Amino acid sequence: MKAKIYQPSKSVTQSGKAKSSTWVLEYSRSSKTSLDPVMKWTSSRDTQQQVKIKFKTKELAVAFAEKNSIDYLIREPKKQKIKPKSYSDNFSHDKKTPWTH
Repeated sequence: MKAKIYQPSKSVTQSGKAKSSTWVLEYSRSSKTSLDPVMKWTSSRDTQQQVKIKFKTKELAVAFAEKNSIDYLIREPKKQKIKPKSYSDNFSHDKKTPWTH
């Protein structure tokens, strides 16, 4: 049984980062999925792939995995580079492309 521990990225539909501070332990898929011929639903015999356990910190997730003898892989989040922006930059004379409507 193998699992990955990661921090989910922020939602693309929202500008805030409210739910991206938690860490998630998610089991990896151990069996193939099959396609239902009539309804076109995917199904699997593995029910552990549906389990996602949320933790407040990475250390709590690692402690849980070690306590329950779960092999885990940690995926560290990428650090975002924040560029300082100003509204007045849209009207700067040094701009490479002219401002248009």
